Order: sequence, then C-alpha cells, then structure tokens
Amino acid sequence: MFKKVLIAAAISLAGTHAAYASCGIEKGNVNILGNEFPAIQTIGAGAEACASDGVTITTNLTKEHKNIQVPSLTANPAEYTVAIVANSSIVPLMNDDLIQPLDDLIAKHGGNFNDNQKITIGGKVMAIGFMANSQHIVYRKDLLEEAGVEAPNTYEEVLAVAQAVKDKGTVQYPFGAAYAAGWGLAQEFNNMFLGHGGEFFKDGTAMPNVNNETGVATLNMMKSLTDYMNPDFLTLNNNEINAEWKAGNVAIMQMWGSRAGPLLDGDDLAPGVSENTVLSHPVTVGGGDIPATTLWWDGFTIAKNISDEDAEASYLAMVNAIDPSIMNDEVATQAVWMIDGYKPTPASAGVFATIEAGAKPYPMIPYASLLHTALGAELPDFFSGKESAEQTLADVEAAYMTAAKEKGFISE
Repeated sequence: MFKKVLIAAAISLAGTHAAYASCGIEKGNVNILGNEFPAIQTIGAGAEACASDGVTITTNLTKEHKNIQVPSLTANPAEYTVAIVANSSIVPLMNDDLIQPLDDLIAKHGGNFNDNQKITIGGKVMAIGFMANSQHIVYRKDLLEEAGVEAPNTYEEVLAVAQAVKDKGTVQYPFGAAYAAGWGLAQEFNNMFLGHGGEFFKDGTAMPNVNNETGVATLNMMKSLTDYMNPDFLTLNNNEINAEWKAGNVAIMQMWGSRAGPLLDGDDLAPGVSENTVLSHPVTVGGGDIPATTLWWDGFTIAKNISDEDAEASYLAMVNAIDPSIMNDEVATQAVWMIDGYKPTPASAGVFATIEAGAKPYPMIPYASLLHTALGAELPDFFSGKESAEQTLADVEAAYMTAAKEKGFISE
C-alpha cells in the first residue's frame, strides 16, 4: 500500500485545489511536535501563521521528537495536539492508541490535499502525508575524480572509493553516515539488512529474524565502513554529518533526501562543495539487487487525548501549513513534496532515484518499532568492540522478545 501511495503522490501529483482564503480557526490551542530539518520548519511556520487573538500555536521541532512523542501524548490532556511523524514513528502512537482518526475532520473541513496523501490504516485515515523521503548516496565529484574513481553502485564500491580518496590524502575521513547510537544506528542496520535480502521477522509472525548470516553480514559491512569514518561515529547524527559535508571534510556519505537541499546551496558551504556535490542513487550490497535503503513518508497526526476544539484547530492549522500556496522555489528544494504544485528539483534527484530503483518501504507494522529500539540499544556493543556480531544480534533478539511479550505481540 505504501509504495503505491508514495509513487502516486510523489510523482503523479494529479489534481488542483483552490487555496484557503484563511485558516478558518475561531479558537483553540495548537502545540506541534516534530523533527527539526528545513521542510518541517516550513510546515511549522505555516501552522504558526494561523495564530490569532483566540488561537495559540506553538511548535517544538527537535531531533528528540521520537523520544518525546509517546510520553507527551500519553498525558491527558496530551502535551502536544499534533505529532509530525513518519512511517516508523506513527507505529508507537498507533500501538498505544494515542492518535485519532481524521475521517470526521476531513468530512467536515476537507483539505487542500490529494486522496493519495491520506495514510489509511485499518480502514481509517490516521495521518496526512506531505512529503516523501529516503536515504541515498551523496558524493563529491571533484574528490572522486582526483582519486581516479567512479561513482559507486554498491557498498563494496563505496569502500573502494573511500580507500582511494583516503590514499589521495584529500580528506582524513572520507565516508560519513549517521551512526549515532540509538535510532540512527538502528536505521542504518535496517537499510543494510534489507539490501542483503533480509526479512526482519519470520514469515507471518512477530518472531525476530536478524540473528543469522544476513544479520552478521550486515554488521560486518557496516563495521568496514567505519574504517573510513570519524572515530567518534557513534556520536554523530544527521545534523553533524551534514555539517562535516558543508565544511568539505567528507567525500561520500549516506544522507536523507530531505536534508539534501542545503548541501547544494548556502552561505555556510566551504569553497568547492556546492558545485561538486552530486545527489546520487542508493547502492546495493552483497551482490543483491535491492537498494540498501528504505522509502518513507512524513505527515501529521492529531493527538487523541485533547479536546474537540483543539483537535479541530490543530487540523485546520496543519491543512493551512501544507496548502499548495506554500510552494515556491525555496520551499520546493527542501523535500520531495506530496503537495499539488510541486515540481521535482535537483535536490529531489536522490529520492526519485530511490523510488525508481525499487527500494522497500520501512515496515509499518505494530512491532517494527520494538525491533528498531532493540537494535539501537544493543548495536553499539558491537561497534565499540565489546561483543561479537553474533552475541550482539542475540542480545537484540532477546531485548525485542521481552518488549514484544510485554506488548502482547508474542505469547509467553
């Protein structure tokens, strides 16, 4: 379902709508939680534009949003009325019944979006998508040319490129990726595991399936990449890796398409970075033909534990925030938008290449987030040299089993 929605919404973008003349909110409180990259900041600013004497709108856009969302929406009333989510972070909210269906609000107020933006789970619209996303390779064409190597198509070739650049001596740590312990490191495992042809769970069950040869091969390739990364890689997140790129300290990296625009243009780019940055396609690994990455959507949800008045105000503010009228040249470069009027830009090249390469979507199933959390907690022991790959993966599965039993996905 997701891949069909993504391709239709991100590529076709059929239909047009008349823009709202105003937000249409008489009163209410709106408090938005979300990530902090430029596209989300644009959405937050669009919602804040609806504030008035009777309408209070605040935003908390932070890289810690995934850690905040469940406890803050569990409160009654919820601390936030809106959670901006992706197809991974919506799952914990669904598991704990913390967000409400949007069908009634859509029926009452409509919205300037296509039907393809309606993220439907269990027959109910639980989120409205506004952008597509993926991770893909970015490289410096000048540094690769100086090292005498071509752009890579596989992770094995990424290693060869990194070695050639390192031998040339142009940069000390040629490869970059968000390996910060926790969510980011787990996501890089997910990407590489899928590229190796892995299946996270045993067929038709919630039983984990990562402690095997595929999981070991995944960790070994990831460890090989760290030979070319900053030694503090377990502390470096997307923001910090992007900063290293802008400073000219990295030759090739794995990065989110939603963060690619600022790499092509900006006052904070070192000389030579902008004109030589290439947003490339995802790569494969281990002789497989499945891209070692995942497809994503981002969208908004409405908290369940809030008043009807605040829910209505929140919905209308977010509808205003993703109205097609926001689209201009600057905004268009920030994401692959699932919004009418969006036309692909150079910044979207990597995401479209990921779609065309047939990358798999991140699994939007109830227990996927539990495995993700277990990976983020246990994998650092392998990368810090404390445990073998086999022991680390056994610990991952044990941690997951405990959580899955507590949630009732696996019986005792």
